[in-house]
Amino acid sequence: MEITRIIGSHADQLLPHQLLMSWLKGYKRPNDKILGLKAQGILEPLKKVLYIAGPSISETKPDAFLIANHLLGPSYVSVETALSFYGLIPERVYEISSMTTKAPRSFKTTVERFTYTRLPLPHYSFGLNMLQLPSNQYAIVASREKALCDKIVTTSGLILRSVRNAYDYLVEDMRIDESALKDLDTNAIQEWISDPPKRDSLGMVVKMIEQL
Repeated sequence: MEITRIIGSHADQLLPHQLLMSWLKGYKRPNDKILGLKAQGILEPLKKVLYIAGPSISETKPDAFLIANHLLGPSYVSVETALSFYGLIPERVYEISSMTTKAPRSFKTTVERFTYTRLPLPHYSFGLNMLQLPSNQYAIVASREKALCDKIVTTSGLILRSVRNAYDYLVEDMRIDESALKDLDTNAIQEWISDPPKRDSLGMVVKMIEQL
């Protein structure tokens, strides 16, 4: 069937409802057709009006970072997910964590669990990279420095009152290698901390890295 072939050929991409409607414009009741495709496992919903190819036609899925950007926008991948991606922390992450300017949300899908933490402007907008994915699509991901700052800013109750506190948290608790910390751009961090959440804690991080 033509629509099944089309969906299968786009298995590495997100399928918004509007795109599906353009493919089904020859049907009198395209929304009913979409329901039928869902029932057959040809389409899999991530949320209302956003789909991916279902398991009955393909095991290929879009990149989780791409999904994260589109499940809730504006958003970008950050904190442990980005730190693990860059190899700064040794732990494997079991959900995709993002920052957003909207209210906190979470989505449980067959691909991954996606969580979103609110981060206020203007701090939200600093240190973002457009990352090219294996599918030649792109996702917005925090830089190494921004992901670390976001982790400190969004960890409830965390206050770094001294250089020693910063060292213990980053090296002992998060297990980030000193060599990796030395490679971080502290000048970039200093540009962001004129008036961010937890300004003093981020300042201690900068001082600690510069003393390594």
